[in-house]
Amino acid sequence: MRLPTLFISHGAPTLALEQGADAQFLAALPARFAAPRAVLVVSAHWQAAQPVIGCAAQPVTMHDFSGFPAPLSALHYPAHGSRELAGELAAALDTAGIAYAVDDMRGLDHGAWVPLKHMWPEAGVPVLTLALPYATDAATWLALGEALSALPAQGVLILGSGGFVHNLAALQADGSPPPQWAQSFEAWMDDALQNGRREALLAWSQQAPYARQAHPSCEHLAPLFVALGAAGSAAHAQKWYAAWRYGSLSMAAYAFV
Repeated sequence: MRLPTLFISHGAPTLALEQGADAQFLAALPARFAAPRAVLVVSAHWQAAQPVIGCAAQPVTMHDFSGFPAPLSALHYPAHGSRELAGELAAALDTAGIAYAVDDMRGLDHGAWVPLKHMWPEAGVPVLTLALPYATDAATWLALGEALSALPAQGVLILGSGGFVHNLAALQADGSPPPQWAQSFEAWMDDALQNGRREALLAWSQQAPYARQAHPSCEHLAPLFVALGAAGSAAHAQKWYAAWRYGSLSMAAYAFV
């Protein structure tokens, strides 16, 4: 059975310490699809000049943040990699004619291990990562996802981890209502996704209201396009979660099936 591809908003690193609604959503996610044989995470927090396959046998837990509670830096996620999946991923990129590099030392940044810690707390599912190429156009990210579109039918869960609305300069106290600009952007993106308006989505930075206020930089939205492309051209978007944190930080999550 073909797995869905997913986009989740990973929020603040402190999500790893929480047990509220956001954490409960992530913990319940694996029950919504068949058990994967491996997970490929595309995180907003790893970018490079070209795609890079992160295939460490035992990737370290990266604490790539500062200024958070000390218990957060004491957390570790004992994931293990998959040489088999690394080979399949390389073959898929080769077939698509996409140049790539391989890094067998890369650890898991918080965009990867924080959601995984809730989804599979025992770390029993092999994990690989893939760096986003530096780009500002959604077509590049979509094409990267399309190159991976055979993997979900082979038991690989492709997990894009970013933020649906992500402007750290606009954050407010947790629990504050989302501002109008953030709601407008989210509503436009949600409509375009659920109604299959791909051409509009590819031009999101020009067409979506408040696009550059919602995303002063693009890396937290890029994983969504990789997940969308990997689902195949016939896939439909389903909104699986909606919430706001810190005022304007959208925690929206989508499955492409």
